[in-house]
Amino acid sequence: MSAPRLFFWVQHLLGIGHLRRAAALARAVAEDGFAVTIATGGPAVPEIDPGPVALVQLPAARATDSSFATIVDESGNRLDEAWWDIRRTALQQAFERARPDIVLIELYPFGRRAFRTELRPLIEACERARPRIPVAVSLRDILVDKGRADRVAETVEIVRAHVDRVLVHGDPRLLRLDETFPAAPEIASKISYTGYVVNRAPPRGTPTGEVLVSAGGGVVGRGLLVCALKTRPLTRLAAAPWRLVTGPQLPETDFVAIRTQAAGMANVAVDRYRPDFQALLAGCRLSVSQAGYNTLMEILAAGTRAVVVPFAEAGETEQTGRARRLAERGLVGLVEAGNLAPEPLAAAIDAADARNPAQTPAIDLDGARKTALFLRQTLERARK
Repeated sequence: MSAPRLFFWVQHLLGIGHLRRAAALARAVAEDGFAVTIATGGPAVPEIDPGPVALVQLPAARATDSSFATIVDESGNRLDEAWWDIRRTALQQAFERARPDIVLIELYPFGRRAFRTELRPLIEACERARPRIPVAVSLRDILVDKGRADRVAETVEIVRAHVDRVLVHGDPRLLRLDETFPAAPEIASKISYTGYVVNRAPPRGTPTGEVLVSAGGGVVGRGLLVCALKTRPLTRLAAAPWRLVTGPQLPETDFVAIRTQAAGMANVAVDRYRPDFQALLAGCRLSVSQAGYNTLMEILAAGTRAVVVPFAEAGETEQTGRARRLAERGLVGLVEAGNLAPEPLAAAIDAADARNPAQTPAIDLDGARKTALFLRQTLERARK
């Protein structure tokens, strides 16, 4: 019997968190015996390895800033109908080549509505297929509420009519979907919590004693990195080695400025990207980072003491909501974005360093493997 085929659509617009999570999911699904095709619509990120999957790069689109108000192509031009025609055709051809047994769509219809012009035809193609191709949605634990009741109603309608399963990559013991999507009870029969998705953590190696400062993809990380260097001499860890990992998307001018700022400091290293980041995280004395989904889960998996500073520009609440919930449980130290300054950051670092090592959290971190199981179960149900 041939391997079941999964077609996975994913779109990152600003950072690379969505793509990193998709890569972790794709690896787990491939390990479960699926043949996986990822159709990715954001700018290429060669640093991210999705594993043994077919990767289709669609014409890339990105947001111009953290408001996500304007989406442009690779050349910075606004998307016109000619661009959408090319992109729809590319997606359709990738879908037809993949000949999937099941389709997984990241976020839509709960988000990524700007891409409905290509996703509606994709869903319609699944409906027309004989046998019908089941559709699942890959959804993080927290949604950003835009206050649009009409969009909520539209989401419920699409899920009821066309979606077989909504895979929420979270643990309801920490956060429930209805906390940020109040209409969740209306589609409760479609919702399955997978647990949080995290790359398989490497074995804990020899402790490095480092303070590891990281900014995710780096596109909005400059403020944290600059503040961390100013904070260092105010902390009890001023004599410890510090390593900054800026992220591959930090603008080059900012990277040069930060490296120059660090050059006059003893025992401070600056890296743009580290493929062994999880090993660094597992061995460091303390992590200071933004509070993206992937970074937080890697911190929990590694059992590392940590201070996080959530991204909160342009009304973004996702990172703050998750970080607050973890801070309430004593799993991370928290500095709110509006309070980011050397003195409060130094106080949080000293407090985190004084705590006992983090215990294994009572949070499900097996989301990648369970996603594969749910997809196989969804496909088997559709075939009956």
